[in-house]
Amino acid sequence: MRAYLSVFRMRLKMELQYRGAMLGGIICQMFFGIVLVALYNALYESKAQVMPIEQVSTYVWLQQAFFRMMVATDQDLYDKVKTGNISYDLCRPVNMYWFYYTRIAAQKLMGSLMRGIPMLIVAFLLPKGWGLTLPHSIPGLLSGLAALFFGLLCMCALENITMAFSMRTLDPRGMASLLSLLMVTFSGNLLPLTLFPDSWQKVITLTPYAQLLDAPIRLYSGEYPVSDLPVILLRQAVWAVILILLGIWFWKKNQKKMIIQGG
Repeated sequence: MRAYLSVFRMRLKMELQYRGAMLGGIICQMFFGIVLVALYNALYESKAQVMPIEQVSTYVWLQQAFFRMMVATDQDLYDKVKTGNISYDLCRPVNMYWFYYTRIAAQKLMGSLMRGIPMLIVAFLLPKGWGLTLPHSIPGLLSGLAALFFGLLCMCALENITMAFSMRTLDPRGMASLLSLLMVTFSGNLLPLTLFPDSWQKVITLTPYAQLLDAPIRLYSGEYPVSDLPVILLRQAVWAVILILLGIWFWKKNQKKMIIQGG
């Protein structure tokens, strides 16, 4: 356990060094956030919707603030697979799956905090209907943070499955693009899941992608009552366990038949 904690701390410190990338990410996500909110405001002016515009803008800003948590990838692993340098990692006295799970968890966590906190502060200062609203309640905020932590566990497990595919194909772009499209669509980043038809939501909210950010945001905004938190956390935990076990199985299978590239 001490080795994985050391890896986690080292990765956190590494992420702190990329301040220029952090600033660029904040500007980029702020731009997309304003564009999306402007589109929704135009939609609401032409036709009234069931969901208040304040909730939609809050949903958009929270999705944008934690976008890094969804899309961050461990490029070092991809490079090591291509060059053959992954053979050095195979000599480490640690479990390879948990070694990279810890790395990606630190990367996603620190990257999200560095980008998300400044974005949320700015979003709070925007006019009503354009910015971020306060949480529905303090218990709702705490529930949302708890669900966000379990969502992070699911995200890291999904990322490790993507990495496992890259070990087979040697080129992560195809599978990574497909899984990224599914994640962005069914997590609510492309379109808030609350705007989907109710019949669709009954299915989508059961998928692992909806556990990433949609569930925490709905707890934050009060659309999900705090009394639903145990069910939401249980659903997230079940998906995290399933995805982790699937990833462990996939990684072990890859290690048994791995061909080192490069030289």
